[in-house]
Amino acid sequence: MSATTSKPRELAHRTSNGIDVSLFWTRVGNVLTVEVHDAKTDEFFTIDVPSDRALDAFRHPYAYLAAADGRSEVSDLLAA
Repeated sequence: MSATTSKPRELAHRTSNGIDVSLFWTRVGNVLTVEVHDAKTDEFFTIDVPSDRALDAFRHPYAYLAAADGRSEVSDLLAA
């Protein structure tokens, strides 16, 4: 396996109010992840997301983080 097939590829990136959000795809395993870095607090997190929710997770990463932490269901957050 070559390094280019296992290296994540950035599909989208945005910066707003000191928060950087990136959507990555890794060919091996067909894995999508959203990475978030808050420059103000120096907090960083990564969440794996299903392909049918990738753009939504990119737009609303904190909702998906809450769901991943078990604080609420993504469907409940999206309905609000």
